[in-house]
Amino acid sequence: MSKLKYLIVVAFLFSVATVQAQSKDEVIFIDFGDEKITKAEFKRVYQKNNSGEIISKSTVDEYLDLYINFKLKVKEAVDLEMNKDPAFIKELSGYRKQLAQPYLTADGIMEELKKEAYDRLQYDVKASHILIKLDQNASPEDTVAAYKRAIRVKKNLENGQDFELMAKQYSDDPSAKTNGGSLGYFTSFYMLYPFESAAYNTKVGKISEIVRTQYGYHVLKVVDKRPSVGNVEVAHILISNDQELSKTNDSEGKIKEIYAKIKQGEKFEDLAAQFSDDTRSAADGGVLPMFGVGRMVPEFEKAAFGLKADGDISEPFFTPYGWHIVKRLQHAPIGSFESVESELVQKIKKDSRANLSQASVINKIKNQYGFTENLKERDDFYKIIDSSFFKGTWSVDAAKGLTKELLKIGDKFVNQQDFAQYLENNKSKKVIDSRVLVNARYDAFKRASILEYKNFKLDEEYPDFRYLMQEYHDGILLFNLTDKLVWSEAVKDTSGLQAFYSTNKENYKWDKRVDAIVFSSLNKKVAEIVKTMLKEGKDVKEIIEEINRPSQLNLRYETKKYLKGENEIVDQVKWEKGISENVTLNGRFHFVKIKEVIEPTYKTLEDSRGLITSDYQNFLEKEWIQSLRSKNKLEVDKKILKELKTELN
Repeated sequence: MSKLKYLIVVAFLFSVATVQAQSKDEVIFIDFGDEKITKAEFKRVYQKNNSGEIISKSTVDEYLDLYINFKLKVKEAVDLEMNKDPAFIKELSGYRKQLAQPYLTADGIMEELKKEAYDRLQYDVKASHILIKLDQNASPEDTVAAYKRAIRVKKNLENGQDFELMAKQYSDDPSAKTNGGSLGYFTSFYMLYPFESAAYNTKVGKISEIVRTQYGYHVLKVVDKRPSVGNVEVAHILISNDQELSKTNDSEGKIKEIYAKIKQGEKFEDLAAQFSDDTRSAADGGVLPMFGVGRMVPEFEKAAFGLKADGDISEPFFTPYGWHIVKRLQHAPIGSFESVESELVQKIKKDSRANLSQASVINKIKNQYGFTENLKERDDFYKIIDSSFFKGTWSVDAAKGLTKELLKIGDKFVNQQDFAQYLENNKSKKVIDSRVLVNARYDAFKRASILEYKNFKLDEEYPDFRYLMQEYHDGILLFNLTDKLVWSEAVKDTSGLQAFYSTNKENYKWDKRVDAIVFSSLNKKVAEIVKTMLKEGKDVKEIIEEINRPSQLNLRYETKKYLKGENEIVDQVKWEKGISENVTLNGRFHFVKIKEVIEPTYKTLEDSRGLITSDYQNFLEKEWIQSLRSKNKLEVDKKILKELKTELN
């Protein structure tokens, strides 16, 4: 059984948290010495695990026995300090991270983002932009200067200046020199989220507000909005305008010759394989992956989406890559929300819009517990971040004089030394303004601190989470200890396994068997010929080769040592040495050559190593449980047990 599957079973069977303390009103049912289980707690666990159809109903006595064994094993693991093992701590931490995730995400925001993205996918937007380039880590002075430039550009556009001319003159996007800032059509997830939002929220013909992305400031003009054209799969033939690649000085003439061949009835796929300069797709008949708007150059996109039906073929057209002919293979409109929902979730998680979900969680946590910060104490770090930070030699010692409170979340205080340690663990090789670096690192540190506090409070606030974490804690310990003392031990302990086998040999015996060959022939004539050949002493392989020379269907055979019930043909013949009578089954003629009748005998260890090992593991576990029960103080309140039987059965 895999560890994960084992943990799931343990979680289902023994879903109970370790009880650290009981109030005076709680009645102790089981006393393990250091640990005590109340009547109410045991009753809750029993009812949970005996309410469905997955686990058959257990009597209170049976379940109590299983439960005590479980708790004693976990106690043993803790006594052996297996819960302090780094591998255990790391594994449990991984499970906690997974289990905590739902508590640290904003489901409402995710729902809104899914709906917004799906609604936007219903439309394609055509826009142009002017970029005022600005590094993400620019100094405050450079940021202000870039923003002022963006403001001037926006005002000029609003005063009637031609967008294309302005883009060619002022945009830091190199492509603007040739395309006047035009981006063509695009849809949701094709652009950075702030840029996408500006495009979808601006009316056709209007200028957007100034937008900040990781590339700088943008000013957009929305040219058009149309219903989504969906996605299309096409095949194409390319004759490159690179003479070395296409081996021709007349790419237009060559594409027209190919187009003429298509018109004459030659197969598009064959011509693509033979002539296309796109070597990646040529071998597959020119087929390209399905794509939507914004993925191809505008000329190619226009031709592909302009084809009205599957199988339609375009006339030759030119793009910056050369001359093309396109054949439409299939068109796929945007699916229903339900059909694309999981894909939307994955895209959102990878997209910058996912930050909105985290921001919502952060704000909710701050409001729930209370949050204060002292930015003046953050600013103290401006002076101590020097070139050593970017060389990787900066250490927390540089901040040894900084000990003031930096922020407070709930009842937890975070001081400057905590932030200094975070800085040491998150150095940068890229040299940037110290103020920008400190601010960025502080924001990340603040988010991490807030989420860490919420994570810490999960056990206190959510009993179900606490129970589940305890189940994984106990389950991992139980798996590791059982593997060490029982499962792996049984495999490694060859002498112990041999001794167990010798002691319990009577449990591992073969019933009466026959060592036989079962023949299946096409008809009675073939069966009789084969019997004659066997009586003449011919080898089975020699017989098969001769009989099946005309047809492989003439004769089949199988040979092994058979028990009763293992083979329908063997069961029907007399168990005596020699060749049996024919047995007709499923239109074929069968007979058996019994080489030997084997009387009941003991199985060897190798005959049933798997079964014997499993039994030996069970034996070791029983001995282990007896040992645990004998060395541990254990008291069960008989009066409460009687009450429980009445209440639960």
